[in-house]
Amino acid sequence: MPPQNIEIPHLRSIEGGKQLIVHGRPILILGAELQNSSLTSAEHMDTVWPNLVVNTVLGCVTWEMIEPVEGQFDFKELDKIILGARKHGLHLVLLWFGSYKNGMSTYAPAWVKKNPKRFPRMKLRKAGGVLQTTEILSIFHEEAQKSDARAFAQLMRHLKQFDQDHSTVVMVQVENETGLLGDSRDGSAAGEERFSQPVPNDLVSFLAHDWDYLHQDLKRNLIHFKAQTPRQGSWAEVFGKGPHTNKLFMAYHYALYVNQVAAAGRAEYRFRYSDNDFPVIVGGGGMPGDYPSGGCTPNVLDIWQRFAPSVDFFTPDIYLNDYTSCCSKYRHRGQPFWTAVGSYQAIGVAPFALDTLEPESNPYIKHYALLESVSQIVLEAQQRPGSSVGFFFDELAADGSDPSKPITRQQGGYEITIERAFVLGKPGPGCGMVIHRGEGKFLLIGWGFQVRATSLSPTAAYTGILRFEEKVVANKVTGELRTRRVLNGDETRSGQFAIMPNEDPDYGGFPIAITIPAKTMIAELEFYSLDESEV
Repeated sequence: MPPQNIEIPHLRSIEGGKQLIVHGRPILILGAELQNSSLTSAEHMDTVWPNLVVNTVLGCVTWEMIEPVEGQFDFKELDKIILGARKHGLHLVLLWFGSYKNGMSTYAPAWVKKNPKRFPRMKLRKAGGVLQTTEILSIFHEEAQKSDARAFAQLMRHLKQFDQDHSTVVMVQVENETGLLGDSRDGSAAGEERFSQPVPNDLVSFLAHDWDYLHQDLKRNLIHFKAQTPRQGSWAEVFGKGPHTNKLFMAYHYALYVNQVAAAGRAEYRFRYSDNDFPVIVGGGGMPGDYPSGGCTPNVLDIWQRFAPSVDFFTPDIYLNDYTSCCSKYRHRGQPFWTAVGSYQAIGVAPFALDTLEPESNPYIKHYALLESVSQIVLEAQQRPGSSVGFFFDELAADGSDPSKPITRQQGGYEITIERAFVLGKPGPGCGMVIHRGEGKFLLIGWGFQVRATSLSPTAAYTGILRFEEKVVANKVTGELRTRRVLNGDETRSGQFAIMPNEDPDYGGFPIAITIPAKTMIAELEFYSLDESEV
């Protein structure tokens, strides 16, 4: 048992979501995910730490490094890295590259890779009945799972001994982007045998009992299942033939595999875990196998949540798809950048490969600095679901069209509209959050946008801006703000809307600067309305 005065990092439930608690306080992860192998070298990281203007670093711990010889574990390099992060005041989220990374098994030790008899591989079904051996460890044999679980348990035991009193490591990801690439299911003899067996009763019962709560993306692929009575037989008989059944089959068995690994680690250090996966197609294609089949995509998210209970939550790696839609899908069953944090109660974000950028060319520094200064305000708003909205307005398309549409919300008796800031010339990019603070009051955070409102009262004759104040953070710990300037006139277009210009507004050739950029990028806005019946 840990000492009584030590509180292990954990997730705390809030209405509609969760928050990460470290040292007794919620934190907002403003992170950087490193290049795949950066965290394998303390010497390399000594050149990286000073350039990471973040509060959390995501990086790998690989199976091949900590167990180069079976049964012999080496954590010396990892300890140096943890000490380096601690020295620079950074938290770590460790990514366990065990059996799976990017759908492959490239980070497994040599003694695993070179023994296919003990550690069989999955096989891809090619034209003409040809089976192609892959580097992917089979999920239908126990040896890889048992060996991976043993190594992960050793890792967690060591973290407890080395870091529990400091909580430098706040989270561990179990495996990475699991799923089969190149085919929708494993074509090996073991895979074929398991596919022909009856669908396990626990899966059939779960889908039937929880039907009303399943993700819509999963339900769309269960039409055959829904029509079956009774629901018994092989996977093809119960769910129908096709790649979506194959993906469901793989997801169920991947979830069981990962859960066993996670449970082994959890038994050593009751610590919280996350598991990343591809939510979308990477590099083209639209069927299971083009992306990792069986991975934790929205259309099998329920399966992972039910059959991998030792994993606390599942997060997306977002590459090519609609960002806002992806954030929305992963909020299913109450799961935990501006849009993710502001609209969907995300516990944080971590753009990939920030260690390749020098500070002067790192575009995230400005975003992170602002979010870090108001993190307590954001965390408080997350405890009131629906009180905040995050957004971004991309650069205009080459043809001048706008890919980012205005956002409307009904709050405090008003319908507010958040849109791209426009002065006189070409509209620029923007991003930020708007937090409802009761009645007609709203906190505006960010730049490149403007906010207007209309009273929802049917008898309202007029809606206007009562007050618009530029704010600065007086106390980051408490979230206290103080007024720096009272804004009006051009900053409100004479009462039409509150504008938060970006750092380089275009005046369209107008001879004077009629709107200067948002200085502190924080402002409080209050609307009022006049009711016709009161005039």
